[in-house]
Amino acid sequence: MAFTRITKVILKSLSFNQVNVKSTRALANLKKINPFRIFYEKKNFSVHNGTYDIAMRIYYPSHKKTKDKKVLLFFHGGGWSTDSIDSYETICAKLAKASNHFVIAVDYRLAPEYKFPIGLEDCYVATKTVFEYFSSDDITLIGDSAGGNLVAAISLLANQRKEFKPKRQILIYPALGSDYSSTSPFPSVQENGEDYILTRGKLNDYISFYASKEEDKENPLFAPIYAEDVSNQPDTLIITAEFDPLRDEGELYARRLKEANNNVEMHRMGNAVHGYFALGIKGSLVKETFRLIIEFLKSKENM
Repeated sequence: MAFTRITKVILKSLSFNQVNVKSTRALANLKKINPFRIFYEKKNFSVHNGTYDIAMRIYYPSHKKTKDKKVLLFFHGGGWSTDSIDSYETICAKLAKASNHFVIAVDYRLAPEYKFPIGLEDCYVATKTVFEYFSSDDITLIGDSAGGNLVAAISLLANQRKEFKPKRQILIYPALGSDYSSTSPFPSVQENGEDYILTRGKLNDYISFYASKEEDKENPLFAPIYAEDVSNQPDTLIITAEFDPLRDEGELYARRLKEANNNVEMHRMGNAVHGYFALGIKGSLVKETFRLIIEFLKSKENM
């Protein structure tokens, strides 16, 4: 089903070519104003990365704590530079309830104030800490957009450092590359990079905010699509969106993981734009994404 003419006009009106970090963060904070907030149980805590305290938040599956200690370790999107565990409260709370998992959200440091690899190292330390308190069999890494990038990078880094071993990862319309120019090798960048909210201009801004230097853009921990070795990766679910400039790089990463003999599921959400999951755009798509996540968890957690 194609977008209606009115929907196309609305999407085009929201498709700016530049990112103003201050105003985008302020807009993201408006997500906190939601009546759903009063219906869930949560707890704040922090873990240390050197002298910095990484804020984290655990959402309980229901008011009665489940005996199963299954965990979804969640990394939010926002181009590595906007959003927070506060702006993602609603989606994390709903995910905890729908999946019957504890959802632990990580508030990593943001660019451009803190550039690569600071945010990634915050996420890695937070993940390592969670693995010290829960069984590795019970933990699934999950993230959307830039959060999906961080999940993929954590899994690659864990395979290098051998300090813990993720068993499962879920990447929702992940940002895995770094070339969003007019000569990008991915057709989705050209086809969907102007009129579907996330534009090539915004992507280039996000990349420039996150990178410490030009060479970072080809670092596999910055852009996992450039990893030469993707063997020994977790069981993976990748969900892409039809009208997303990031669609093709996510699907290529799924194919590369499969070629390296990893267990991979890949689904493309039709008639979907980037950000639909976190923004709650079109409830049927969010509901279907929840269904895919829950089925993946059920099929992989007892293996």
